Amino acid sequence: MGKKGDLSNFERGMVVGARQAGLSISQSAHLLEFSRTTISRVYKEWCEKGKTSSMWQSCGRKCLVDARGQRRMGRLIQADRRATLTEITTRYNRGMQQSICEATTRTTLRRMGYNIEDWKNVAWSDESRFLLRHSDGRVRIWRKQNENMDPSCLVTTVQAGGGGVMVWRMFSWHTFGPLGPIGHRLNATAYLSIVSDHVHPFMTTMYPSSDSYFQQDNAPCHKARIISNWFLEHDNEFTVLKWPPQSPDLNPIEHLWDVVERELRALDVHPTNLHQLQDAILSIWANISKQCFQHLVESMPRRIKAVLKAKGGQTQY
Repeated sequence: MGKKGDLSNFERGMVVGARQAGLSISQSAHLLEFSRTTISRVYKEWCEKGKTSSMWQSCGRKCLVDARGQRRMGRLIQADRRATLTEITTRYNRGMQQSICEATTRTTLRRMGYNIEDWKNVAWSDESRFLLRHSDGRVRIWRKQNENMDPSCLVTTVQAGGGGVMVWRMFSWHTFGPLGPIGHRLNATAYLSIVSDHVHPFMTTMYPSSDSYFQQDNAPCHKARIISNWFLEHDNEFTVLKWPPQSPDLNPIEHLWDVVERELRALDVHPTNLHQLQDAILSIWANISKQCFQHLVESMPRRIKAVLKAKGGQTQY
């Protein structure tokens, strides 16, 4: 079950996240496919030293960026959070006796905890349901304590002309994936079609080097045997990101679903049938800017840090 060699900082963060989310050592080991000894050691190091970075030291030349250089690089990041790797490297090299390359900058940033590059290799997915006449659990109202049964504060059921559509989508740092309409219920067979028809071509096209991760939650249809077997057959092309059960809501695509929901409510002319509703959803998704979803990916290190600080509880995200 355990893996050989030293864990990456990304994998160590997954260990700490699983333990902080309430999983036992055995449950964490089973979920992440590491040994119980590894889980215990990594989590103990985090509790005692407050960091997940590897303490393994290799032989070879001295690190090009020492503690002082890391502080310099940290100030550059704070001055421009959206700077590219090339820009950071160029600015760092100004006035330095020994210049560094982009690969060294990337390694240094990962060591410092700025692991944005890792999250750029993750494709996020989820499904959501949108209704014609009211929101699916997202209706919020203003009322006093004694107005809970006031008719104006209640959501009525629709007997005719109602219904809704369920849609599935994935996205990564680079682009949106396909938007797939789903029937009334998503089962393992339907999800297998989504995985083979949409997930597979997206992952192999966007990440041909096979160093990517596909994220899905722990819905029953996602964990079905036929789905697990399919992913196992294609594990040489991409990896399924381990996602803790009952995890805090870290999936950035949830924010995009909320964007779609708000835009639907703000329409001057509301959809009157399911076809119009589906077209409206497609139109709203098409107008979400690249800057918007890239900002969500950039927020992942902060999200993880917030969850760890809250010990697996609710955060601002």
